[in-house]
Amino acid sequence: MSTISYTFSDGIARILIDRAERRNAINYEALEAIDEAVGHSQSDGARALVISGAGGHFCAGADLSELEDKSFAERLRQVLDALAELPIPTVAAISGSCMGLGMQLAMACDLRVADLSGRFAVPVSKLGLMVDFWTVRKLAQLAGHSTARQLLITAAPITAERAHQVGFIQILAADDVDPLAEALSVAGSVVQLAPLSILGSKIGLELVEQDPGSAQSEARYGSAFDAAWASADLVEGRLAFIERRRPEFKGN
Repeated sequence: MSTISYTFSDGIARILIDRAERRNAINYEALEAIDEAVGHSQSDGARALVISGAGGHFCAGADLSELEDKSFAERLRQVLDALAELPIPTVAAISGSCMGLGMQLAMACDLRVADLSGRFAVPVSKLGLMVDFWTVRKLAQLAGHSTARQLLITAAPITAERAHQVGFIQILAADDVDPLAEALSVAGSVVQLAPLSILGSKIGLELVEQDPGSAQSEARYGSAFDAAWASADLVEGRLAFIERRRPEFKGN
């Protein structure tokens, strides 16, 4: 039985990490299965993707029993890049442990939803490891430099409330709300929006984080901007506004 399950329904792709006996720590097999599932979301034409963990935890990190050299980190970088570069909104639904590799998976998603059980840490200094530069930069951008320093240097966890206060978590679920249900609700909302607009916004945000102000960045964003303004979806959006109905966007 696979430790990673993939399902697709109503435009939403779902990836479930199910290694509950390891608090959903990721080994090589699970990493490859996640990459395969991300690929399936594209071939299925998904309009949103939700990632969650089974057994009350999101992901406790990498399975250290299989971590022998940098090859795992190098392959992880490829998988995270594929997730981050998806042209659709991605949502992490977080309970319990979100540590190390779990933090990296969450950061590769556009949105993060958590409940009060969430605990967030980057405990590499307990293991003599380092995360790659993308992780350091992204963590500082999402959580702020002060919190990023605390997480990276002390290896101590922070609560979901703190993660929400600093902006790492955008949505903190109420006590009686399952974060997966909240994440699916968010995904259900965004699948009704214009795909080219969302893609253009994702490109713009990526460029601001990585290479703001360069001519190449301006050109890449400009191409996405022109595509949205020339799209049939824009015509549909205007018509739906005039007719006072919900638009039916097709992504073209």
